[in-house]
Amino acid sequence: MMRLRCGLGHSRLAITSGQLCEGRVLMSLLSTVDRTTLIQVVRTMFPHASCPDGPYERTADEVIAAAEQSPRSLAQLCQGLADLNVLRDVPFAELDPQTALTVLRGVQDTPFFGVILGTAVVKFYDDHEVWELLGYEGASFGQGGYLNRGFDDLDWLPNPAVEFEEGAA
Repeated sequence: MMRLRCGLGHSRLAITSGQLCEGRVLMSLLSTVDRTTLIQVVRTMFPHASCPDGPYERTADEVIAAAEQSPRSLAQLCQGLADLNVLRDVPFAELDPQTALTVLRGVQDTPFFGVILGTAVVKFYDDHEVWELLGYEGASFGQGGYLNRGFDDLDWLPNPAVEFEEGAA
């Protein structure tokens, strides 16, 4: 019998292999504490100060859905989230950004981190709300490419301070 555990304290949930349905586990497997922790992990991995919660929440949900496809990935995700919440005196979601980054750097070579990163980097930067925030207009192929559509338009960067010295060749 396989047993997976997620969550902390009274919110801890456990499932047995009999509760797996066609290789998928219901999203309720992860507690709200686990999901909150995962959202904060994604925010720490991809920090954009002006980015709202939506892209981080959607990315976390996609990480959960991807992990549900493999009992091993799901177990690594559950255990890793539980571990993050006991590495410091406060839960991961309550850490200041610098401490959270330090904690993630400490686990960046683990399978748990890989489970998150493999999905999150694609999902987060494929979110159209993030595209808008970063000024990305999307694929150019359907619009004739970038050659005649501002490929050299750098109005989103500050003008560089260019100085020329007399007589310099």
